[in-house]
Amino acid sequence: MQADIVVKAVMTGLALATVVTCTVWLSKTIELFNARRIVRRSLRELAGAGSVEDAVRTVPAGPVARLLDGAAAELKLSNDRMDRDGIKARILSRLQQIEAAAGRRIAFGTGVLATIGATGPFVGLFGTVWGIMNSFIGISKSQTTNLAVVAPGIAEALLATALGLVAAIPAVVIYNLFVRQIGAYRALLGEGVAEITRLAGRDLDSGAIVVRRAHLAAAE
Repeated sequence: MQADIVVKAVMTGLALATVVTCTVWLSKTIELFNARRIVRRSLRELAGAGSVEDAVRTVPAGPVARLLDGAAAELKLSNDRMDRDGIKARILSRLQQIEAAAGRRIAFGTGVLATIGATGPFVGLFGTVWGIMNSFIGISKSQTTNLAVVAPGIAEALLATALGLVAAIPAVVIYNLFVRQIGAYRALLGEGVAEITRLAGRDLDSGAIVVRRAHLAAAE
């Protein structure tokens, strides 16, 4: 509490950064757990579907359902005179676009962890440098090098560096954990894209009629 106002501001900011890290960790952990559970369930339903229309009826709402909506919409825009390989390419392109959007959505908020992990030690070091500078100024004013005079100022300055590490290390660890989990989530979406592409290919080759999801048809 006796530290300089700048050092206090640095330590307060680092404490807030730690709170932000914990908040992001908790919220993204719950979000990723639910998202992966929904995608796994959707993939199980998708594996048992015989066509895109069957999958539309059975797959629950979620990212895979949005992929099915995209495939069904592209099939509805196509007609019998179009080249089937071209239709398949357009379906794949649309599915990849939806997959990328889902990946960006699930990764939203994790960038702050990378920022805290990268800047936390330097912010703490700034507070330490400022505190030590003030300690030396105090030494010159008191005209003594007694350890009892020097030590408190240096100790409070070093506390800023310690807080910087406390804020940065968990942020880096949690960020790397989320990167792996998000990669696994995107891999699951990739499996969904591949399965839907196969279903659409079978529908095109067999001449089956594909409809969009009921809620999209109602909206039209």
